[in-house]
Amino acid sequence: MRAIIADDELHLAEDLRRRLTQLWPELEIVAVLHDGFAAAEALTAINPDIAFLDIRMPGQSGLDAARADSNDCRVVFVTAFDDHAVEAFEQAAVDYLLKPVSDERLARCVERLQQRSDAAPDAMLARLQKLLATTVKPHTLSWLRAQVGQTVRMVAVDEVCYFQSADKYTAVYIRDTELLLRTPLKELISQLDPEQFWQIHRSTVVNVRQVVSAKHDLLGKVSLNFRDRSDTVAVSKSYAHLFRQM
Repeated sequence: MRAIIADDELHLAEDLRRRLTQLWPELEIVAVLHDGFAAAEALTAINPDIAFLDIRMPGQSGLDAARADSNDCRVVFVTAFDDHAVEAFEQAAVDYLLKPVSDERLARCVERLQQRSDAAPDAMLARLQKLLATTVKPHTLSWLRAQVGQTVRMVAVDEVCYFQSADKYTAVYIRDTELLLRTPLKELISQLDPEQFWQIHRSTVVNVRQVVSAKHDLLGKVSLNFRDRSDTVAVSKSYAHLFRQM
């Protein structure tokens, strides 16, 4: 049996790989991926028996990646939905894992996969699609308040090109200037829409709607250019895969 793992949270993907290896030594994990495009490509090119797919990923969701797969692959969705929502899939042939995944729950998933070969992914996908369509997205920031001298400047989040950590503050780069927020980047990230704002470095988050191009040099380093600013920002090696198609 061969499997792939796709999760944009690198440490969670590696943790899942490690624990699956311990629980099911015979399972060959052939790829660990970190965005929806890479997952879709792997499902077609590798044709694994099992795919552990996060639902919310950059590029496209795990749901979209699974829908595009024409092979007979059993999909285990990794979700962040709460318990009562996940219960809707209890009768599905394909399993789910709720973050954070407990050792007991992962062991049950492995046992289920080892014993069953008649998975019906279409039924699971249809139910999950219905839930996603009716689930209210968590509240995300639309406006930022930045202190400029004695005044407070209101900035639409869509206008931001990128954020950078500045000790206990966060520097905000928009078209005409740089502003400073009294909120640490780590705290700010949780309030941003993850489909629009991607982390590209431990200290940098970019608005992908403002990114117009990604430059790849001969050493494999990636830098981003923005619509409304002339400067560029570097992408760390851990996140370079998000821009390989640009």
